[in-house]
Amino acid sequence: MKYVALLSGGKDSCFNLLHCAKNGHELVAAASLGPEPGKEELDSYLYQTVGQDAIEFVGQALDVPLYRRVISGAAVEQGGEYGGRDPAHSGGVHGDETEDLYELLLTVKNHHLDVQGVSVGAILSNYQRVRVEHVCRRLGLTPLCYLWQRDQEELLSEMIEAGMEAVLIKVAGIGLTARNLGRTLTEMQSSLLKLNRLYGSHICGEGGEYETLTLDCPLFKKRINLDDVQTVVHSDNDFASVAYLRVKKATLVSKNDTSLPGLIVPPVLEETFSDIRDAVARSPPSSGFDNRLDVLKVLSSHSSVHRRIGKWVAVANIQRESADTYDELTLEDEVKECFENLKETLAQYSLTLANCTNINIFISSMDLFARVNAVYATYFGTSPPARACVAADLPSPIRVRLDCVAFAEDSPHARQALHVQGLSYWAPANIGPYSQAIVADERVSISGQIGLIPSSLTLPSPQSLALETALAFQHVHRVVEALKNNSGGGWTGYYQGIVYWLASPGELPPVREASAHFEGDSSAPALFVVVPELPKGALVEKQVILHTGQADVVDEDDGTVVRRNVEPLYETGECATLNATLHWEVSSFRETPAKVALVYARGEDRELLDQLRSVPALSSLRAESLSVRLFYDVEKPQAASSALSFLQDTETVPVTPIPCRNIASRNGDDWNYAILAICTRDSV
Repeated sequence: MKYVALLSGGKDSCFNLLHCAKNGHELVAAASLGPEPGKEELDSYLYQTVGQDAIEFVGQALDVPLYRRVISGAAVEQGGEYGGRDPAHSGGVHGDETEDLYELLLTVKNHHLDVQGVSVGAILSNYQRVRVEHVCRRLGLTPLCYLWQRDQEELLSEMIEAGMEAVLIKVAGIGLTARNLGRTLTEMQSSLLKLNRLYGSHICGEGGEYETLTLDCPLFKKRINLDDVQTVVHSDNDFASVAYLRVKKATLVSKNDTSLPGLIVPPVLEETFSDIRDAVARSPPSSGFDNRLDVLKVLSSHSSVHRRIGKWVAVANIQRESADTYDELTLEDEVKECFENLKETLAQYSLTLANCTNINIFISSMDLFARVNAVYATYFGTSPPARACVAADLPSPIRVRLDCVAFAEDSPHARQALHVQGLSYWAPANIGPYSQAIVADERVSISGQIGLIPSSLTLPSPQSLALETALAFQHVHRVVEALKNNSGGGWTGYYQGIVYWLASPGELPPVREASAHFEGDSSAPALFVVVPELPKGALVEKQVILHTGQADVVDEDDGTVVRRNVEPLYETGECATLNATLHWEVSSFRETPAKVALVYARGEDRELLDQLRSVPALSSLRAESLSVRLFYDVEKPQAASSALSFLQDTETVPVTPIPCRNIASRNGDDWNYAILAICTRDSV
């Protein structure tokens, strides 16, 4: 695609251009924001403003038009989100410096109607990423962020190897002084690595330790020469000065070689996940399975059911009201009816769609996905909920079925979203109306991940179950790691429940092998289900419920409440009669009510289900079940009817029936149904 370079003049914004070129994108313009004339630097939360006296030379060196704008706004909205979650209030924030970027890129679009992307050099800053992506979404532009979440030591080495010549033009970090100004990355590499080892300084300056000006880059048609500079010292200290270079005179010098180098691109898979790919490849798919259905049998279910436990609210089995009739209803109207019903239900608890943390959406055919998604998008603004969407054998005339979990937060900071929308090497961008993950009350809902190649958002070609599976695992892992970085770390994270959605029964053995091979999966309740189709024709989708492993605990010595890292308890068990077998897997904590319970069943025996009350981990299953997904064999729904009766005869448990073509556990196949319950308790 044709793109505009968002330039600060520093190493990151320029190095990202090389990766844009590597991925086949065409640079047509550059854009930069800076302080008003007479000011050399602003205390901006968003932009690098030092070095703006040389930015014209960077634009000329790239030989593309440079568009500039003065920063007139301030950091009005300083939180982790920008814009409202309500789509009616999801635009910009008046007076915020982010809106200067919007106006700048709007000007570029008006002059270059074919521009589709924006190059962004962000590595670690969620503050910057969120705001740039917000502007891009409003303008219909795709962020190109190939440095996002990259290892900084690797990046610095790659910049130097690629022939990037950038010099330090500002220092403001421990161990850096005015003497370091004007030195190149090559000259500073060993010092920066040493400061990282000693003090944890960011190697690429992501903590504001230093800023750079790029003098030469393989994409430059000419090299910049600094003829006259002046050192300006804000505060002088032998150990940590704040100082910058004022560029008084610079010239452009012709280059003999303007060819692009053999740029290092990170491997698609890290070593751990390459091992998973190899494990899947050694366990080829089973043959002889047919994923077609001859007869569709229906599990009778009630209309939507909702419940509140503590600060959590769940709404299950949301579908068209006229499910028993064949009244004509467009697909768009059917989706709207589902969401209007959901809004009305949430309003009973004084909540809105902005409180949703996770939505599962089941559609009768993936051919409907684009139309469903278009309506879905109109109900969400900034930081939409996590989501999984798969095709299911829904009974006609139902084409859409939803379930939802929401959290009644005390403040906007009680709900944290990760919604990365830029193309990168990290993990797939969520350009659509859903976040990669939502954190609330230490529980993490992670959107279903399919095996897309992040830099292109395409599935592997030729099709490969091994690579798709490994990528899905890696995407979940990287989402969790990014969440840790976003929150400042300090927590471990434990899988509490995993759903593997598969497009064919033959793929069950190799995907189970992958799960057994991956340490993060080792003990968590895991469910493997086959459905008619997954998004984009994927073979596997991994959806995870995770807990940070942090809880407020009363200190035994002084009675104060302290935040501590805690570890989950994993329990499994089985019971059987002549007619039926039950197997269960439970993840829970002693210190917090977060629990996930998974119960598999084969055969019909309601009395066997009643025996679950004698299992300590499941004795309060119905009282603690906030939301239940009832996966059932679509050809044998009668067995699941007893489960539905068991769950709802004494409690108002929100249950969403999900027809499946095969249900498997780690050690068993062809279960008649599985109960996946997200549980909690009212702490009051």
